[in-house]
Amino acid sequence: MPIYEFKCLKCEDLFEILVMSSSDSVEMKCPKCNSENFERVLSSTNYAVGAGSGGTSGVKSQSRTCGSGSCTTYDIPGHSR
Repeated sequence: MPIYEFKCLKCEDLFEILVMSSSDSVEMKCPKCNSENFERVLSSTNYAVGAGSGGTSGVKSQSRTCGSGSCTTYDIPGHSR
């Protein structure tokens, strides 16, 4: 059950949304101002990359060279705007 962290672009509040399963309908609104204008942020929580219980994690990474050195982008399953 992943928890995703978002930042509201209207009131700048940080909030989390718990996703129970990929088929669940989740209300995607800022709990403080009810705005639907937000972005997903990198959470300080841990996320184990790799397969567990015989399945795949669904996490994909892409590494490339950036101006500051090497950069890696992680595509974590779940809703994003």
